[in-house]
Amino acid sequence: MPAAVTPTGQTVIPVSVDDGSRFELLCVHPAGAWHQLLYWLPAMGMPARHYLPLAEALAARGVAVVVHEWRGIGSSNRRAGRRDDWGYRELLADDLPTALAAVRARWPQAACWLGGHSLGGQLGSVYASLHPAEHAGLVLVATGSPYWRRFRFGSLIRIAYVLAPWLATLVGYLPGRQIGFAGNEARRLIADWARSGRTGRYAAAGMAQDFEQELAASPLPVLALRLQDDWLGPQASLDWLLGKMPRANRSVEVITPPDLGGKPADHFGWMKTPEPIAARIAAWIATQDAVPIARTHPAA
Repeated sequence: MPAAVTPTGQTVIPVSVDDGSRFELLCVHPAGAWHQLLYWLPAMGMPARHYLPLAEALAARGVAVVVHEWRGIGSSNRRAGRRDDWGYRELLADDLPTALAAVRARWPQAACWLGGHSLGGQLGSVYASLHPAEHAGLVLVATGSPYWRRFRFGSLIRIAYVLAPWLATLVGYLPGRQIGFAGNEARRLIADWARSGRTGRYAAAGMAQDFEQELAASPLPVLALRLQDDWLGPQASLDWLLGKMPRANRSVEVITPPDLGGKPADHFGWMKTPEPIAARIAAWIATQDAVPIARTHPAA
């Protein structure tokens, strides 16, 4: 039977980081009492607003959603350029902690799940492993490691991991909008991303933590939804990422075109019909024993 539709409300939370970076969080929540919150990390170069249909579909099923805005994208006051640069360190050590603190201050009793699409799922996995006590679990959609050996025609992808940082250094940023990949991305971010693609290991320049060690120790449950026709997130890529979290209780499901009403089950196509994805996520969250004892609270 289809899930009951619950009226929803929307909230915008402005976030200011100590280094002057500012952005807005888009929040969609059930209009009544609720206790489950999914903090969502977009794909590289994808503005937060594009995930509002997913957030609305989840809120209609009783799960509040807060959509993060990446530095340099959408509502962010920063734009990648020769004079404005950042990498994984700023995203993981500055922006995410500040934003999540704002969310916890507003809804302190909510169980917080961390989720993401593509790069958002990768960085969400890393962040959750660094702060496991703060999260109830991890949700991955169309996500996998960028390690070149896990892709068909991987040798060509490996060349891209060499050329992308070179181009970003030459121009001052990666002109993603011109070359048809992601957004206009900062040099150090592309360097961190390309390094993980070449080596298969996660690291961030300027951060001393051993991300691989933290991922291996993470006990958080994981739901991974792979899109059947997603060449950017094939099974081998997802397996490589999940293999870094051997302690996690992992649930893996494959989304097919029939699941999406005949629409393409690829890296971005699911965003046009997110209800089936939302239904899988809401059902999985509802079944998890790791969810803290619910203490419902009125929505804002």
